[in-house]
Amino acid sequence: MRQLLRAFAFAASLMLVLGFAPAQAQTVAPKTMVLYDAPAGTEFEKMGFSYAIMLRNLLGHFDAQVDLVPVQSYTAGKINNYDATFYLGSYYDNQLPAVFLADAATTTKTLVWFKYNLWSLAWNSAYNFQATRGFGFWGLSGLNAVPSSTNPTPGFYDTVSYKNKSFVKYYKFDSATGTVNADPDIGVTGVTDATKATTLVSVSNPTTGQVAPYVVRSGKFWYVADMPFSYIGPRDRYLVLTDLLHDMLGVNHAESHQALVRLEDVGALVSVQSMKTLSDYLYSKKIPFSVATIPYYADPLGAYNGGVAQYVPLAQATNLKTSLNYATARGAEIVMHGYTHQYGKIKNPHTGVSGDDYEFWNIVTNTPVAEDSTSWALGRLNAGVTDLINNGFSPVAWEAPHYQGSALSSRAAASVFNTTYQRVVYYTADTPNLTASVSKDFAVGQIFPYPIKRDYYGQRVLPESLGNIEYDIHLIDPTSNYNYTWLDIYTNAQYALTVRDGFASFFFHPFWLEPSLGVPGFADFQKVMDGITQLGFTWVAPSKVQ
Repeated sequence: MRQLLRAFAFAASLMLVLGFAPAQAQTVAPKTMVLYDAPAGTEFEKMGFSYAIMLRNLLGHFDAQVDLVPVQSYTAGKINNYDATFYLGSYYDNQLPAVFLADAATTTKTLVWFKYNLWSLAWNSAYNFQATRGFGFWGLSGLNAVPSSTNPTPGFYDTVSYKNKSFVKYYKFDSATGTVNADPDIGVTGVTDATKATTLVSVSNPTTGQVAPYVVRSGKFWYVADMPFSYIGPRDRYLVLTDLLHDMLGVNHAESHQALVRLEDVGALVSVQSMKTLSDYLYSKKIPFSVATIPYYADPLGAYNGGVAQYVPLAQATNLKTSLNYATARGAEIVMHGYTHQYGKIKNPHTGVSGDDYEFWNIVTNTPVAEDSTSWALGRLNAGVTDLINNGFSPVAWEAPHYQGSALSSRAAASVFNTTYQRVVYYTADTPNLTASVSKDFAVGQIFPYPIKRDYYGQRVLPESLGNIEYDIHLIDPTSNYNYTWLDIYTNAQYALTVRDGFASFFFHPFWLEPSLGVPGFADFQKVMDGITQLGFTWVAPSKVQ
């Protein structure tokens, strides 16, 4: 596989429980409610739920109890049953229940309101919002103008300033189709009584020079001006929310920054020399690491074998076993990276070869695979675990191929492994319909800046937050046609420091050391390792993450 950052925009009778979760200090888990918009009969009916799942996952970092509730189902006084309530205003002008507005106006419990529909509260004189909360809601602001081929980037409030970093919101305009990929709207507020409200974070419009509050706090009432779950990335304002959740919940984790590095897509045909070089370097630096291992190699179409199908089980994978034995003797831990890391005898979507293709998702049709079921997924998971154990290797974590599996396979993984180590794709239904014109299910990919004790699928998730080094070698491999440099990874790590317990976690493909590719893979790997170390991160093994 020669691909960049994992792309997103995510019970059986015998369960093999592998890896372990270190003992955690006992604290009182906050009880939380996430309210979300679910406008029936529209194509956005499930969108709010997808954002609610993402917030629910982040709350899993704090071991929170989380109830996900459509805002239309809110009943009077419900807010009083929770330590903190979050309302995700994702649908413009959604008509909110009067009982929710009445409770929101008077509650003394923590309430965090995102983006839309605050006007239902702030502009209704019955709630006396401005006098009570000390700030007013002035309206919405989006793009400065409609983009065009002559003015493709008209500008909007896109730069969030936090801890001396500028977090720039994603924006892309396709002039050929007139399509804008962005979420430019913010709710514009202003503090009117500084004794009651404070602007904690600001957002600016570089085109106009205007500045507006991004996060406002009035006692236990918080307002976040946009939806931080749209178009997330390693330098996005999403990180601001992940840090502020500590304050919103009153769970202030100590400043602590750990780092993880993983050697990726290590299968039967791996270069022993490349693995030895990387293992020796990491061992010499006393840096623990992990190896994402593909137990069973399959090339059913003979893509790399002259048109002749090739299968290599772990017992016969001399290069792989030699590499793993060498790495584990130098402190490496094994992460099981799929069973075959490909699916059947089809191109899914590239070659059908292990390491190149998806295994637990049909990416060609963007649907679950035909066999998708708990039992099918468990069969592959247990087969891979058995192969590894029978050959002397005990995996400490699971990593889905290309970070994407069906909902059922993710739930199955949680029953086999104590730890998942990746970014994760989540669905608004376990058997999603992604093609409906209305009431469409959503799939969302999520990056985590810190460990999640329990996510929506029941997984304990270790973060991969920085991405991976890539080179444009399209003349050799057409699927590898862009660059993502060591400096990109290093810059991402600097942003990770803004989260008080943020991780620097990335992966690296050993094949970048192959001389035939003509790229400075090993030199760049050393640069990013040194850079992250100099930033003050502490390198840890996956099994040692608290």
